[in-house]
Amino acid sequence: MADISRREFFRKTATDVAVAGFLAAAGGATLRANPLGVPIGSQTYPHRARIQSGEFAGLLKDMKAIGIEVIELCNPTYNEFKNLTDGKQTRKIVDDNGMKCLSAHFQMNSLRNDLPKQIEWAHDLGMTQMSTASLGGRVTNGMTTLEEVKRAADEYNKIGAAAKKAGLQQALHNEGFENSKLEDGRLTYPVLLEYLDPDLVKMQFQMSSMRTVGDPIMYFMNHPGRFISAHLQGVDTTQGMQASRAGIPPVKPTPEEAAAAAAAGGRGRGQGGGRGQGGGGGGLAVGEDTVDWTKVFTAAKTAGLKNYFVEQSWDLTVKSVAFLKTLNV
Repeated sequence: MADISRREFFRKTATDVAVAGFLAAAGGATLRANPLGVPIGSQTYPHRARIQSGEFAGLLKDMKAIGIEVIELCNPTYNEFKNLTDGKQTRKIVDDNGMKCLSAHFQMNSLRNDLPKQIEWAHDLGMTQMSTASLGGRVTNGMTTLEEVKRAADEYNKIGAAAKKAGLQQALHNEGFENSKLEDGRLTYPVLLEYLDPDLVKMQFQMSSMRTVGDPIMYFMNHPGRFISAHLQGVDTTQGMQASRAGIPPVKPTPEEAAAAAAAGGRGRGQGGGRGQGGGGGGLAVGEDTVDWTKVFTAAKTAGLKNYFVEQSWDLTVKSVAFLKTLNV
C-alpha cells in the first residue's frame, strides 16, 4: 500500500465511505448501544498505579460503574502488574467484579524467552488474544531497514504459530518500531502487514498513531480480517501528519509541559497513553476530538474488529466511555 501525503491524510474517499455503508447495511439490522454491539473495554496500563498498590478490585468496580465490561491487562513482567502473577487468583477477582479479561499486552522478551509460561497465564485468565505493544525492532532516528522488518516479522510469525496451537490469537499493536519508516521512505507499518502471516498474527490499531501511520479507515477497508482490536484515544486530526520519534532519545519536557502532562493524567507511555511515540493522542477524550468515530467504527465492522479498549487517564476514560455509549454503528 502506497504512503499517503500530508494533504491526502483524512481526505477519505467517497468510495470508501460508500462501500463501508453498503457492507454495514448488508450485514443486517443496525446494532444498538455500544459500537459494533460489543462491550466497551479498557486497557489497564494507564491505571497501573492502582494495580501496583493493590487496588485492582477497586479499579474494576469503578470501571464497571461507568460502563466498562471487559479489560486488557499487561503481563506480570511489567513491574506494576507483578501482583497479578497468579492467573487463577486474578481471574477470580475479575469474575467477582462481573468483568472479563479478553487480552493482555506481553513484553516481547517474555514471548521470546518464556512463551509457555505466558500462554499458561493467558489460559488461567480466560483470554482469547495475546498482544504485544511493539516487536522492538532496531530503529535509528525514526528509520529502520527492510531486513529488520523481515527478521521481526519472521520471529513474530513463529510466536503466533505457537500461540495459535494453544488456542490463542497473537495481535500486534503499533508503538515505536511499527511507526518508523524504511530507508526508502515507505512507512514500516504497511510493509509489516505484507510479511506477517494474516492467520497467525492479527493487528491491534493504536488510534493515537493515526497521524504517524495513516488513516485507520484506509487500513480497515484495505485489509478486511486483519484488524481485530484497537486502542482508543482522542486525536486532533487537524494538526496534520507527523514523523515518528521511534529510536530518537526523548526531549526533556519543560516545566510547563510536565505540568500539562500531569494535569492530563500522567499517561507516561508517550502520547495518547502509548508505551512508545503514539502520534498525537494528547489529552483529548474520544468524542471531544476531530475524528469521525461513526465512520471509523463502520469501517472497523468491515475489518472484523472484535474488541476495543479505551487507553487514557481516568478522567478521559470516563468521558470517552460516555461518548461511546451514544454511538450506533
